Amino acid sequence: MRTVILLGISNIFMTFAWYGHLKYKSSPLWKVIFISWLIAFLEYCFQVPANRMGHGQFSAAQLKTMQEVITLVVFCVFSVFYLKEGLKWNYLAGFLMIIGAVILIFKKW
Repeated sequence: MRTVILLGISNIFMTFAWYGHLKYKSSPLWKVIFISWLIAFLEYCFQVPANRMGHGQFSAAQLKTMQEVITLVVFCVFSVFYLKEGLKWNYLAGFLMIIGAVILIFKKW
């Protein structure tokens, strides 16, 4: 559970680093890059330990899959509440297909 929580926290920072600046398009690009880089550093402070702790319990492919699903969940919330963008049906359908990939990756074959 620690791995999932740490990946969740890291993805919150990652989402703000990558997309938070979209609300501030008038800010100089160099400033946005610098601030995003600082936020990304915080992301790594959670992501690296999450992967270190999780590897062994999970394969690297499973860790990456978890990270991607967490990213989509965090991004959906971020997109709706921070960027004020709606979730269209085709976005949700695509995300459901990714959930299908999760099932394939995590199932014991």
